[in-house]
Amino acid sequence: MSDTVTTVRPAAEAGRAALTIQAHTERAHTEQPDVAPRPARPRDAFFDNAKYLAIVLVAVGHAWEPLRQGSRAVTALYMLVYAFHMPAFIIISGYFSRTFDGSPARLKRLVTGVVVPYVVFETAYTLFTRWSSQDPDRPVSLLDPLYLTWFLAALFVWRLTTPLWRLVRWPLPLALAVAMAATTAPSIGHDLDLQRTLQFLPYFVFGLLLRPEHFRLVRRRTVRILAVPVAVCALAVAYWAVPRMDYAWFFHADSAPELGVPLWYGPLMTLAAFGCSLVLVGCFLAWVPGRRTWFTALGAGTLSGYLLHGFVAQAAKHWGWYEPAWLRGPVGVITATVVAALVVTALCTPSVRRVFRCVTEPRMAWAFGGTGASRAGARRAAP
Repeated sequence: MSDTVTTVRPAAEAGRAALTIQAHTERAHTEQPDVAPRPARPRDAFFDNAKYLAIVLVAVGHAWEPLRQGSRAVTALYMLVYAFHMPAFIIISGYFSRTFDGSPARLKRLVTGVVVPYVVFETAYTLFTRWSSQDPDRPVSLLDPLYLTWFLAALFVWRLTTPLWRLVRWPLPLALAVAMAATTAPSIGHDLDLQRTLQFLPYFVFGLLLRPEHFRLVRRRTVRILAVPVAVCALAVAYWAVPRMDYAWFFHADSAPELGVPLWYGPLMTLAAFGCSLVLVGCFLAWVPGRRTWFTALGAGTLSGYLLHGFVAQAAKHWGWYEPAWLRGPVGVITATVVAALVVTALCTPSVRRVFRCVTEPRMAWAFGGTGASRAGARRAAP
């Protein structure tokens, strides 16, 4: 009998201890969330700085466009900037697209961050063009990107194909082959600006292949020092090339026959432009500061700056802001440069970004159901 009591008593005490532990566990679960919230990943100041400086160069390039005629120096600067500012932007876009896997969450972000802004601003630019009488009969067509909306259409295509480029064995040579073939095929047409999408494709794929250590390489002191003479030589070459070369090759928007040259020029110019642009992008990134600066926070608003500054650039032409003769001189060029930089800087500020977030970064929770993961979790939780 005593043996039985001795056996039962420890079992009962163990049972009470187990119940106490269970109660403490349940109370802890009710007082704290099941999973501790993951801290937000801090933004990399280097990439925000790079995006801001690249978007400033985009705006400055648009400001220089009406000043090219009759000025070899402005045209040389214009050619130099166009050789690397969009490639830099596209390479960074490719780098940050590495995690795109076609999951519901990624597709939702693609729709809200790319498709919706494209539809809104393609329509807005078309209506603005009608109003400014540049093309009063232009129809609203989502298949024919107007002005700078081509980048959103291209980014949509590039990002959708990201899983493919991560799957193939030689993604960059294949992307270069596609771009080279595109320059020989004027029949591709301009639906979704496909010609430009294909010709810029190697820069996006190149960005997909990059890793953080590659960016650290170009930020070394020796590279920064070497970038100065390389950039000076590039500017000298651009000045020499102004009367000898069509800078439209750096737009990547037309095929070789459309530019009035033999078919075989296209593939060669694709490779030459790609090599030249990569060198200049390396020089640009070498000069980008890696620390936080006064403009670092503006790097998060480059999409609004990109999409909105085009209205100012088009309005400047419509209202004749470039008509005064003094704008053709050095003082005018410097003034146009400073004004363009200030305008796009203002459009990248957090206050402007908040105002236009409904069309540049809409949440659109009303348009989407739960993701596949949440639905699966709900099914598992159901009794």
